[in-house]
Amino acid sequence: MAESPPPPPISSSLALPQSQIPNHMVPPPLPPPPPPPQPQPLFSFIKRPSLRLTSEFDSDASIFFHKISTKLFHSLAKFKFSFQNNSKGEIFQPHLAFSSKHLSIQYDVEEQNALVNSSFDVGPRLHFNVSHDVKAQQGEVAVVADLADPGYALQLSSPVPYVGLPRATFKFPNGEILLEERDDEEEKKILSVSAIAKGQILNGICTAEYQEEEVKLRYSYKDDEMAFIPTISLPSNAISFAFKRQFSPSDKLSYWYNFDSNFWSAVYKHTYGKDFKFKAGYDSGARLGWASLWVGDEVGKAKTAPMKMKVQFMLQVPQDDIKSSALMFRIKKRWDI
Repeated sequence: MAESPPPPPISSSLALPQSQIPNHMVPPPLPPPPPPPQPQPLFSFIKRPSLRLTSEFDSDASIFFHKISTKLFHSLAKFKFSFQNNSKGEIFQPHLAFSSKHLSIQYDVEEQNALVNSSFDVGPRLHFNVSHDVKAQQGEVAVVADLADPGYALQLSSPVPYVGLPRATFKFPNGEILLEERDDEEEKKILSVSAIAKGQILNGICTAEYQEEEVKLRYSYKDDEMAFIPTISLPSNAISFAFKRQFSPSDKLSYWYNFDSNFWSAVYKHTYGKDFKFKAGYDSGARLGWASLWVGDEVGKAKTAPMKMKVQFMLQVPQDDIKSSALMFRIKKRWDI
């Protein structure tokens, strides 16, 4: 079969002007040529890791607490050095700490002792935790097995050197059961059982805790405005309850009363945004009234506070001796270097 002749070339007189060529027929522009390679330095220096310095002062104890920490190997490990000093400049309780995902070491410089903790996984459901006190030559080995159903686990732990039976803990979604061997009053080995269980009843949560032949029952009811938490211990029949009332998003009152001792305490809290909190309360057992002002989130870290600084002023007024009232303060400041 003879090949068909090629089509004749398009005459320049028949070609469309550039402005009339459809966009999908216009070829894209060529990319710019890559820049010439830059010469590599003969010596490259490792970037210095960032440092975090935190200082805290408590006027009640007149002690400064300092902590210097840094992250190493792209945040795979963390190194921390902490110490305390008094108003005379004396340094005491220096500690060194190294922590990573599977290993942590805490070293007490004064005691020349190290606490070593390690954790690692053997498969997706088996976990090991090992701790060792170098100076005391004691430690603990624990193995945790996650069972087939989620929320169920079995943990066996034993001291090192090995003494007696291992401690067994069975965890389930609504509580746990602990079995361990201990000495009784006659120094005989007995098997001790403790357990805790939780369950929802009506609109609250009921918690039952058994330990050393004592049962503590607690019921917690909470809604958007109120919380009521009664507690009873058996066989002592000691009864107490806590009551909390939320008047507004910024105002809250908490009250606690013990029927057995007739002691009670009350705390009023008012917040101004996130970084200011005023609290005032009274404790009948200590016969003490107090008021405090927090600048910075009370339970948060100094990093999230304004200027990375948290301050607390507290006034304590004893009921029996008002003249011995004391004004104390705590300040915590963080620097990122």
